[in-house]
Amino acid sequence: MSDVCGRAEQFEILSEARAARWAGFARWDTTYYPKFLGLVVEEVRLDYARMRLPYRPEFLQPAGVWHGGAIASLVDTVVVPAVGSGYDQPRPMFTIDLQLRYLAPIPPDADAVAEGWVTLRGRSTLFCDAEVRIGGLDGQVAATATLVYKVSSKAAPPTA
Repeated sequence: MSDVCGRAEQFEILSEARAARWAGFARWDTTYYPKFLGLVVEEVRLDYARMRLPYRPEFLQPAGVWHGGAIASLVDTVVVPAVGSGYDQPRPMFTIDLQLRYLAPIPPDADAVAEGWVTLRGRSTLFCDAEVRIGGLDGQVAATATLVYKVSSKAAPPTA
């Protein structure tokens, strides 16, 4: 898939070991929330990730557009590989702040595509931005967000 916006190209390509770790994100044997939603990782680089949330009718709200909670879940998850890409071993990480602005409704039958990136990496606190577009990277911006993540200094247990 081409990167219409060119944002990914601003970030360093991952080492083979880190790329291999993130290639299996949301495709675990255990059904954690990202897998339940059906999130698809399209690209991960150092401090950057892009994910697609394919349309499902369950994501609609009664007005016939995507529910804001589905969009918020995509925003909160797209930064996880961006944050985790900076570490050789998986680490527990937690959202401690998320500010989300909805700019346009996502209509039925359209996928949502999000980019997330780290803007400042501290020792245990990271600041991130995210953007969601309708259909693809060349689509209209549906939402923007800023997030703050807390990352543990200890390695996480393996994900099944």
